[in-house]
Amino acid sequence: MSKGILMLAMAMLLVFAAACGNGGSGGETGNAPAESANGAQENGGSKPAEEEAKLSGDIVIDGSSTVYPLTEAAAEEFNKEHPDVRVTVGVSGTGGGFEKFAAGEIAIADASRPIKDEEAQKAKDGGVDFIELSVAYDGLSVVINKENDWVDHLTVEELNKIFAAGSTVKTWADVREGFPAEPITLFSPGADSGTYDYFNEAILDKKGIRNDDLISFSEDDNTLVQGVAGNKGGIGYFGFAYFEENADKLKVVPIEAGNGPVEPTLETIKNGSYSPLSRPLYIYVNKAELERPEVKAFVQYYIDNIGSMAAEVGYVPLPDEQYAKEAAKIEG
Repeated sequence: MSKGILMLAMAMLLVFAAACGNGGSGGETGNAPAESANGAQENGGSKPAEEEAKLSGDIVIDGSSTVYPLTEAAAEEFNKEHPDVRVTVGVSGTGGGFEKFAAGEIAIADASRPIKDEEAQKAKDGGVDFIELSVAYDGLSVVINKENDWVDHLTVEELNKIFAAGSTVKTWADVREGFPAEPITLFSPGADSGTYDYFNEAILDKKGIRNDDLISFSEDDNTLVQGVAGNKGGIGYFGFAYFEENADKLKVVPIEAGNGPVEPTLETIKNGSYSPLSRPLYIYVNKAELERPEVKAFVQYYIDNIGSMAAEVGYVPLPDEQYAKEAAKIEG
């Protein structure tokens, strides 16, 4: 009897001890690590988020000199938020940019015309899949020297007569009756330029530009500006932004395409009345590069903000709904 009571007492003692272990010290130990683990997870969770937000790396961009001011503006503003990301923007012309893009040498190509079929095929052959993003409108501007007081406008036909392959124009008198016999000097973007391609298509009917001792070529629009500004009989063409930037040195020429002479302005470029020299501008992004967080963040920043920057650097922004469509392409 007493032995049974003793065994019962020992059993109850064991149950009591087990209960105390679960609800007391063991429970505290169980709760404390969970609390500590949560705290560590919260602290650890915020730290990686901060590290993720602090982007770093290199983004290499090349291509159109026309698109360069837009991309450079976006890069400068992006860098203020992400100072550890180095964005390098080159100016080898649209064609030169597409060559590097197809070879996988750059993440983004600036382009003042759509990619050609053969360029797209080269990219495909090189394993480069890409997205095309429209970023703004531009009006290719024909410019003359400030001292030129005889040209108040030029027709598309006269531009063709001046610049087309095989042209015999040597003085301004050869362009239109009544113009002086002032020697004419031409300045054009090089063959790698999308501006060259666009001018060839819109003005020269794809027949090509003259290549003689009266014309100088350069991929650098600033060189073209200096050339026209330094020659009384000079004439050249490049993006509207470069004219605006150098309006104190040059005169822009209104173009007659059948509806009266029209001068390039933000309004005439936007509404299409500056014809046939209004055009969209693009960036092309390597999809594999887009997997890098710094590249994706930059491209998203570019599309989200370039509309407000465009007018500041002499371009016409796209409609907001178009930017929304471009942004959707980034997500795939």
